[in-house]
Amino acid sequence: MTKRILYIGNDLRVNSFTATYISFFSKVLRKEGYKVKTASTRNNKAFRLLEMLGLIIRYHKKTDVVLIDTYGAMNFYYAYLVAKTCQAYNLDYIPILHGGNLPERLNASPSYSRSLFGKAKINIAPSRFLYDIFKAAGFENIKLIPNAIQLKNYPFKERRKLGPKLLWVRRFQKRYNPLMALHMLKILQEKHPDAEMCMVGPDKDGSLKLCKNFARKHKLKVKFPGKLSKKKWAKLSQDYDFFINTTTIDNTPISVIEAMSLGLGIVSTDVGGMPILVKDGEDGVLVPESDAPAMARALEYLISDQEKAAAMCKTARKKVENFDWELVKKDWNEVLG
Repeated sequence: MTKRILYIGNDLRVNSFTATYISFFSKVLRKEGYKVKTASTRNNKAFRLLEMLGLIIRYHKKTDVVLIDTYGAMNFYYAYLVAKTCQAYNLDYIPILHGGNLPERLNASPSYSRSLFGKAKINIAPSRFLYDIFKAAGFENIKLIPNAIQLKNYPFKERRKLGPKLLWVRRFQKRYNPLMALHMLKILQEKHPDAEMCMVGPDKDGSLKLCKNFARKHKLKVKFPGKLSKKKWAKLSQDYDFFINTTTIDNTPISVIEAMSLGLGIVSTDVGGMPILVKDGEDGVLVPESDAPAMARALEYLISDQEKAAAMCKTARKKVENFDWELVKKDWNEVLG
């Protein structure tokens, strides 16, 4: 019998990096033959929660398992209430752990966490980072399945010469520290006047305005194209050589996995799960959180050693081939079967 799945998350129905994993994952599950309903498409938080809970109540007899995209901030409470509703109807549910701040949530809300994660059919960790933390917290119902991409959509480009052409892709939000990228660019332009950067993403908390003001004040070569679809930013990446990740909190971001597939050189802060995703000096370079001078030095090093930089890009691509959905789907079919 075909498995019937209710997938709870922020379904923006936009193929954009700002959409949660549900946008991609629900599509590939349907192609595997599963019947999938998703929620919610609503921007209003209260209406979103009501729709999520309402669908469980309405379809609990026609649902075999509920997937729950789970983060560590406000979304955690949505996930908790969804899980409690599933428990009331004896529905199996599977939290998919996404948030780099989930470790802090485990400590801050231990009773809620035990109720949400402890009673799940299984919890899916997309990284060894979260897997180890949940194991250490006493959760045995945990399985490691990496975030997947469709590799064919992110073709590798071998760059003949890597220059100071930088790409940053994230929401403009304080936790992702976009201003660090601009401070770094200011330093880099002292030795590389031709250095330029494109910062892709929508504003979340006013950070975009701060970044534009900083770039204007210091006459930095920066483009702000706004939010782009995955297809558009993947195409845009062909004009750039390095991918900059400045976040202060992270797990295994899809945007970095996609950048590795596209052949961009990776320079990232060493927070959260990044040291597991990127091996420093082998398939990218890691620098301390909020250390713009260190990031500038890392880029100068890679630009000066073209052979090393090119080798890192090839190694990174080889690593993320393991994230291809055609491989990852075997684990998911086993969990959902």
